[in-house]
Amino acid sequence: MYSVVPTQRSVQIGVTILAIAAAIAMLYYGRVFFITVIIASMIAFLLEPLVGLFMKLRLPRGLASFLVCSLALGVLYLAGLGLYTEGLSLVDDLPAYGARLNELVDNAAGRLEGFENGIYNTVVPKRFRDGGVTVPTPLDTKGLKGKKKQADVPPAVPSIPEFRVHQEPLSIGNYLYDHLPSFYNTLLMASFVPFLVYFILAWRDQLRARFLGMMEGESRFTVARVLDGVADMVRAYVIGNFVLGILLSVASALLFASVRLPYWAVVAPMSGFLSLAPYIGLPLALMPPMIAALPVHAAPTLYLFLFVSVALLHLLALNLLYPKFVGSRVHLNPLVVTLALMFWGMLWGGIGLVLAIPITAATRAVCDNVPGLELYAKLLGD
Repeated sequence: MYSVVPTQRSVQIGVTILAIAAAIAMLYYGRVFFITVIIASMIAFLLEPLVGLFMKLRLPRGLASFLVCSLALGVLYLAGLGLYTEGLSLVDDLPAYGARLNELVDNAAGRLEGFENGIYNTVVPKRFRDGGVTVPTPLDTKGLKGKKKQADVPPAVPSIPEFRVHQEPLSIGNYLYDHLPSFYNTLLMASFVPFLVYFILAWRDQLRARFLGMMEGESRFTVARVLDGVADMVRAYVIGNFVLGILLSVASALLFASVRLPYWAVVAPMSGFLSLAPYIGLPLALMPPMIAALPVHAAPTLYLFLFVSVALLHLLALNLLYPKFVGSRVHLNPLVVTLALMFWGMLWGGIGLVLAIPITAATRAVCDNVPGLELYAKLLGD
């Protein structure tokens, strides 16, 4: 009688471990599908306020969703066109960037060599550096008495000509043939994102009503609270970060344009949105303006200005703006954020680092609204 309870607990623990392992395996092998659905859902959360604005003009949800998706695609097209135009100019300036990089590498190599010579002159005694001590070689027979004046030199071995295999240059067609299949699933799933966004926006009310209609009793209200909590949490995170990225991009553009930084219109948005990355936002935000300033041959004051301005914007956004736009809804303690970044980064790579915080915040929202899981919500929260 008493041995049944421990056995049942062991079985439950084993089933739980197997279920967790199966879930992790499913997330790993189906990562393209899950990433596509999550990204489409986040974009839908971002566009939902615009849909609500059009619906206030007495437009049906389907038409409002279509107009919002069309406007979003138009903005993406204009942004891509601008990037393409700036990219053409950047291609023309690549020799200047290459020459500047070679100059920096040569200067660094010269300074390193001078540093090594200084250490050598300090450590090695002068008599060894001046050649005061010589060691006779096998061919040096002048100091040997009773020996031949000239050492016997072995006959020369005829040299064998060296054959080198010249590899044919890889054509663009072969390169695409070798690498495109590995990206086929990603490209295929990415093509579904606009359609998923439209259907999520247009069918939101119907999907919610039908999903809740499958529940009965108290579980229906619990699921409704969970859906509302997850929607509010993810919407606050996505919209808050997007607004912060826009503000940082505008401020960075004004600062970069004031010093006539090359390609400031492209560098500023990159620096602004990269600044929002957890933990490594500041070094990532510094990379675009520093690289763009390479061919300018400016004084060190320009690099100092870029460093100080980007650092101040990052600290301002992190300490003042982020708590107002995002922190009031998303409460996660630093340890959970770090573990989430490690787990989802290991599972899904770079895109996992981007999605780690909204997924963890959504998990906390679920725990907040499900009875019996409040302790896990407190464990995840700050």
